[in-house]
Amino acid sequence: MMFRNRFLCGLSSRRIWACILALQMVFPALPVLSEEAGAPEGSSDLIITDEEARPLTLSDMGPDVKELQTHLSEIGYYTASVTGRYGEATQEAVAAFQKDFGLPETGDADAATLALIFATLYRPLRLGSSGADVTRLQTRLTVLGYFTGKISGTYLDSTQEAVAAFQAKMGLTPDGQASQDVQALVYSPDARSRTGAAVVTPEPELDDDIVNGDNPDALPTVKYTRRYAYGSSGKNVKQIQQRLTDLGYYDGPVSGNFQGNTRNAVKAFQTQNGLKVDGIVGEQTWNRLFNTADIVLPGDTPAPQATAEPVPFHLVVDVTNQVVTVYSRDAQGEYTVVVRQMVCSSGTTKNPSDIGDFVLNGHKARWCFFPTWGDYAQYWTQITSSIAFHSVIYARVDTMSLSLKSYYRLGKRASHGCIRLLVDDAKWIYENVGKGTVVTITDKLPEDPELQASVAKPELNRKNMLPVETPQPTAEPIYISGAEPPLPLAKLQRNDSSEAVYWLQKKLTELGYYSGKCSGTYLAGTIAAVRAFQKDNGLKQTGTADVATLTKLYEQELATPDPMISIPTPAPESSVPAQPEAAAAPEATAAPEPTAAPPTATPHMPTITLQTSSPN
Repeated sequence: MMFRNRFLCGLSSRRIWACILALQMVFPALPVLSEEAGAPEGSSDLIITDEEARPLTLSDMGPDVKELQTHLSEIGYYTASVTGRYGEATQEAVAAFQKDFGLPETGDADAATLALIFATLYRPLRLGSSGADVTRLQTRLTVLGYFTGKISGTYLDSTQEAVAAFQAKMGLTPDGQASQDVQALVYSPDARSRTGAAVVTPEPELDDDIVNGDNPDALPTVKYTRRYAYGSSGKNVKQIQQRLTDLGYYDGPVSGNFQGNTRNAVKAFQTQNGLKVDGIVGEQTWNRLFNTADIVLPGDTPAPQATAEPVPFHLVVDVTNQVVTVYSRDAQGEYTVVVRQMVCSSGTTKNPSDIGDFVLNGHKARWCFFPTWGDYAQYWTQITSSIAFHSVIYARVDTMSLSLKSYYRLGKRASHGCIRLLVDDAKWIYENVGKGTVVTITDKLPEDPELQASVAKPELNRKNMLPVETPQPTAEPIYISGAEPPLPLAKLQRNDSSEAVYWLQKKLTELGYYSGKCSGTYLAGTIAAVRAFQKDNGLKQTGTADVATLTKLYEQELATPDPMISIPTPAPESSVPAQPEAAAAPEATAAPEPTAAPPTATPHMPTITLQTSSPN
């Protein structure tokens, strides 16, 4: 009973309400509590809204589904994207939870299941379990001196023996199973080491130039972890309410439940402090609340609304093809112009990278250290509190200590969640991509063999542990829609690389057959598009663009070439700037003096610093 009480003391307010709801099913006489109001002394007849406990089932949608998915993720049952839609993955996660806790395995989140889910801090772990929570348990048991094996994330005999030894030390039945109560005790300050002494986990020592992977966010003082909005609950919401109370913006109960009064207080704070007024505590609002001394109080002159310049780039991490694409803004202000594409390694299927849209907070480091894995990387740019962009891996702060495995795995899933890059690519992001940039990590893009080939890593020069320098790529060919294609037409097939292949890809793109990268190299994506075109046009479906296929493809251009369309011939490159031609002047009129060309601007590169990081 002692451990159960300690466990209940650690529950968030929402989870306590969930427990009470579950108990009320058995003991109807229990008082019902109001989530917004908290539990004032003497209250016995308060009312809780039904919307907080509606049963959830397949195809349901809403913020309560999103909260369910989030909590199931936190306790290790749900690994798909948090969408707010109750799909099959959610149903399977709920059924797995019900199985572990002895409930009917329906996959539907009825009131009893919801109550128990939100009252659960840890899923039970036993022989055969695997996942991030097993890794964390093994790591903690290593610190306590019970586990000496490899931290693998899989609960095998050695983990079972370590748990049994811990249980025996704590006076529990040594069955080797990490129940919810056992895990709560393992992570508590009361946990005793194998030698019997209480263990206090020391704060990592930080080098001024290296950010620590277990604690990358040395600043801000009160670490931001996630956004809070209407319907959120827990100790951090309580912290927000208390801070708003101290600043004079909130006079309601500090209940830990984000409802209407809390949202209004947040909006008032945002209005006074020049922030976007949305009633949501995102990273900017959080840091202004907790980590800024210069706060505008109610009644003071409001801070002016910030009119930030649009950020120059949008980054997309394509997990399917293991490519990072940098987009800049077009004339309409949309991020459509491809600036750079880079081969990468995202998280493995076992330790996947976070999926979604993330806003960079500007936290960077010249070097980073990963204490869990004992290795380093260069040019670390934080994406979330747990993942970052960084270079391939090193054994120490020494560029000659490169991990060959991490280099040769580029282009494949290989990290613990971070986005690994070639050193020059990680450096480019470090120097050019700043705070406020949106990073989209997605696994929904189609496979694109031509794209993968176009960013393939170079061979490694073992003398300096850097990529072998390759010649600068030739300029992208010029394609003009409706113009005559390169002549004479000649057969194009797999692995060909030429201007003619580039024209073929562009023309197939225009016709809707090809959606990959127009790289000028004939690979699987081009073959599939040619085969589809051949099928629709009654040609033999070989996937090879023979002369008959090309003639049909360019039928209109070859029949009536537009005399107004001509393909400009690129001028040869010269190291000497070309002199402008003087325009012919009208008679009796002096030609104007030519205007000197402005000097080429040198792009500003941010100052490089050193530090240490998050999962690699």
